[in-house]
Amino acid sequence: MSERGLGRKLGYTSGALTDANRAAIGLLEEIRGEYETERTPVVISGCVGPRGDGYVPDRAMSEQEAAVYHREQIETFAGSAADMVGAMTMTYAEEAVGIARAAQRAAIPVAISFTVETDGRLPTGQDLRSAIEQVDGATSGYPAYYMVNCAHPTHFEPVLSAGAPWVERIRGLRANASRMSHAELNDSPDLDIGDAPLVFGIVLEFLAVSAHEERHDEDADEARRDRDEQDVDEVVVVDLDEREDRRHRRCDRA
Repeated sequence: MSERGLGRKLGYTSGALTDANRAAIGLLEEIRGEYETERTPVVISGCVGPRGDGYVPDRAMSEQEAAVYHREQIETFAGSAADMVGAMTMTYAEEAVGIARAAQRAAIPVAISFTVETDGRLPTGQDLRSAIEQVDGATSGYPAYYMVNCAHPTHFEPVLSAGAPWVERIRGLRANASRMSHAELNDSPDLDIGDAPLVFGIVLEFLAVSAHEERHDEDADEARRDRDEQDVDEVVVVDLDEREDRRHRRCDRA
């Protein structure tokens, strides 16, 4: 269930909505138990959706309002077997900041996914770079990574091809096959099949480049650690909560 406002419209009480979220994670936990291996870790992500219309930010909240609004669902995921939270189809930075802060307070990793219009900007008109930098700046870079979803690659590819450092924060894409705008898709009487093969190719290319950059960063980090270890005189052991340690290990391996 995406969020409590929609839940109420569907007749869910607060308790019933919490139970539905727990049941969803429980189902995913069963699937993970059946298919996860050491070589193929399975990360369970509790999905958080935007308040109201996913494409029309007509009820924009402040950062604090967004944190309060999404807190209950995020805390439910934090108390379950979910490894992280995924906030999908974010249309403005303030709601993303609120979600990131709520996740930070609940001590659970979070990924933030923005959607963009045909011009590569958020529905509010804000550009993707400033949205990501705003969230990172307001949360000390708490989101594990960012994504772009519900948009055709040609809508955002020019923005991502610049090779700027902030682009490295984007580690996932869930693209539309259709080139139509959100408004056109909403008003269309027919399903636009789009060009799925092209989308698949563009997404694979982006993820391949991202994976290469990530491996390069990991190699550089390992080299720095090797140099640092030569100068270490004492070892400090930090006791981590078992569940948090499991979450971060699984997310890192994936």
